[in-house]
Amino acid sequence: MTLFPDSVLDTLSDSILGRAQERGILRIDAHQIRDYTASKQNQVDDYPYGGGRGAIVQADPLYRCWEHVCEEAAGPVHTVFLSPAGHTFCQADAIRLSKLENLVLVCGHYEGIDERFVEECVDEEISLGDFVLTGGEIAAMAVADAVARMVPGVLADPECFEEESHYSGLLEYPQYSRPAVWHGREVPPILRSGDHEAVRRWRRKMALRRTRERRPDMYERLDLSSKQDKKLLQEMEEEDRERAGNPA
Repeated sequence: MTLFPDSVLDTLSDSILGRAQERGILRIDAHQIRDYTASKQNQVDDYPYGGGRGAIVQADPLYRCWEHVCEEAAGPVHTVFLSPAGHTFCQADAIRLSKLENLVLVCGHYEGIDERFVEECVDEEISLGDFVLTGGEIAAMAVADAVARMVPGVLADPECFEEESHYSGLLEYPQYSRPAVWHGREVPPILRSGDHEAVRRWRRKMALRRTRERRPDMYERLDLSSKQDKKLLQEMEEEDRERAGNPA
């Protein structure tokens, strides 16, 4: 639900999501909120009660649009309002929302939307982070993309996302491509060794190291009780001591 449906569809109809829609795996629609206003001038906003600058998107056109979407869905609908007041979106949310039959993303604009619509129709509010955008479209497209790629069949294989950042609670390991040497920087030899088990261990260790260094909050939540992880952590500690010039 948006005031700028063309912008949304132009972005979400390309590449992987576009092909998924062509194959009938999922469907993404963008509903123009103005089409549901009773105003002859297609007005969907008005001044806020209590005064203040800007305008508020009115509850009635939002409700009419939402009601039409629900009727069209002909099944359970989960409604999300993209709002700075919502909880911060994460990969777990993308996985959870991808299991729903119908998902409605409401894009606010101007100075916000009438709270009565939120109270009556919205199931949850989601934010991309502690910042404010001009409208909800960018946030909605980010959520739609993250959710849609978790729908079975959209990506070629689960392996496409299972090792990505955040899916398993880790940041992804460093990636390299040809040439083997670029600007004097060489691809780690182990990645060219052909030893798949050694590559797997190296990637796991690099993911652990990167998460520990860059996202200690995520690292603290990890379960590192497996025999393999304990060994990798021991190797990391030994490498850290060598770098610091303090070999054990």
